[in-house]
Amino acid sequence: MNEQCGDSMDHMTKEEFINESNIEIIQKLMEKNNGYITVNDLKIFNINRNYLTIMKKKNMIEKVAKGVYIDISKIEDVYYVLSISTPKIIYSHMTALYFHNLSIKTPDSSFDITVTKKYNNPKLKKHNVFYVDDKYYEVGIIMIETPQGNKVKAYDMERCICDIIRSKKRMDLEHVKYAVKEYLKRKDNDLIKLSKYADIFGIKEEVMDFVTMMYE
Repeated sequence: MNEQCGDSMDHMTKEEFINESNIEIIQKLMEKNNGYITVNDLKIFNINRNYLTIMKKKNMIEKVAKGVYIDISKIEDVYYVLSISTPKIIYSHMTALYFHNLSIKTPDSSFDITVTKKYNNPKLKKHNVFYVDDKYYEVGIIMIETPQGNKVKAYDMERCICDIIRSKKRMDLEHVKYAVKEYLKRKDNDLIKLSKYADIFGIKEEVMDFVTMMYE
């Protein structure tokens, strides 16, 4: 079962549904997960994936990605769907800063994503992918809500600030400056953590110089 779905279904057991039909079980699972269901979710309850085909034919659900379905009455959350269909991705840089309300840029159909250097998935070709060593991959990972209220993996503010500064040649410099200035205004910023991350990535002097320059 995917990581996000697992959080919302921890307290659900087979016994709860012993007298209910498989379609009713699926509907209850979807209610617990903002209208989403995956093929992997069904395995826990030993429900044949053919029930998803039946529900799709009845216009109860629609397929939004391989093995991922959504209640027909819901609007697809593209960030969430991508995250559960490619669980190794971490939203980063300007896309993550958008989730943190620190980006002047609203993501279009192409998102900033970070993965390990060994990871390869054709789904990511349309996105702005950053490849990192394994030792950097997990630094600053958090769960954050998308605009539609679904939780996805992203980097925290301090990791994002480090990333956009060290990748500024691939970014719009004005967007970088805006994000750093807005970060510095935030009461919940953590400059000690920022300095620690910058040291981990070997860019402490560069980050501190840029941050100092952005102070108004």
